[in-house]
Amino acid sequence: MPAEPTVIVITGASSGIGAALAQHYAAPGRLLVLNARGADRLETVAAACRAKGAEVEATPLDVRDRAAMREWVADIDGRRGIDLAIANAGVNGGHPEGGVETEATAFAVLDVNLMGALNLALPCATRMEARGRGQIALISSLAAIAPLPDAPAYSGTKAALLAHGLALREKLAPRGVRINVVCPGYVRTAMGGDYQGWRPLEMSAEAAARRIARGLARDEGTIAFPAALAAAARGAALLPERLRRLGMRGFSFRMRATQQPS
Repeated sequence: MPAEPTVIVITGASSGIGAALAQHYAAPGRLLVLNARGADRLETVAAACRAKGAEVEATPLDVRDRAAMREWVADIDGRRGIDLAIANAGVNGGHPEGGVETEATAFAVLDVNLMGALNLALPCATRMEARGRGQIALISSLAAIAPLPDAPAYSGTKAALLAHGLALREKLAPRGVRINVVCPGYVRTAMGGDYQGWRPLEMSAEAAARRIARGLARDEGTIAFPAALAAAARGAALLPERLRRLGMRGFSFRMRATQQPS
C-alpha cells in the first residue's frame, strides 16, 4: 500500500468538490497547494484548511494558461515534490433555454474541462515518471459514460478525460505512477445549482470527497459513484438507441451556461 500523500495539489479548490477535498485532506504534516481563479473564495478555503493544521499555499491561477501551469507545477515539485495532483477545475456549459450550445460555450468548456485538466496532469506525469512515483486524479463524471443531451460539451470533455486517463494509467503503471479517473454522479455544489432538473441520488460534496479519497487510497482505476447510478450509466451504454433515448428523457434539464472555472 503506497504511503499517504503529503504534498497534494488541487485545482478548482475554491468551492464544491475541490474545496471539500482540500478540507478532507487538511491535517498536520500535509502541504495543500490549492488553485482557483477566485482569490477571495480560495483564501477562505485555505484558512479553513490551515485551521486543521495543514500547511497551505493558495495560488489564483487560470488552468487554461498552459505555460503558467507548467511553471507552477515545476516550482511546487522542485521545492517539495508532488505526491497527489487532483485536476478538478471545471465548468458546466449547456444552454440556458435548453437549445444547442453555442460554439463559444462549447470551446470554453473544452478549454477548461479538458485542456485545463491536462495542463496540470501532463507536467505532473512527466515529473512523477522521472522519479518513479506519484498519483494523479482526473475529475470526470458519470456523464462520460451516459452522455447528457443537454450538455454535449460537458459530456464530451468528461468522456475524453475518462479515456485519456485510463489509457495513461496503463502506460504509467509500470513506471510507478498511478492515474485515477473519478466519475461522480450528482453532487450538491454551486456548479450543480446551475442544473434545473431531476438529480437522483444527489450527495453532498463532503460525502463525495470521502468516496474519492477512499478510491484514491485503494488505487481504483475508475472511481464511479453512487454505485446504483454508475451501474445504470454503464447499462445504458449497452441498450439499443431507442431504449437509451427513452431512458435519458428523465435526465433532461436546463442549465445556466457558465464558462468561468472555480
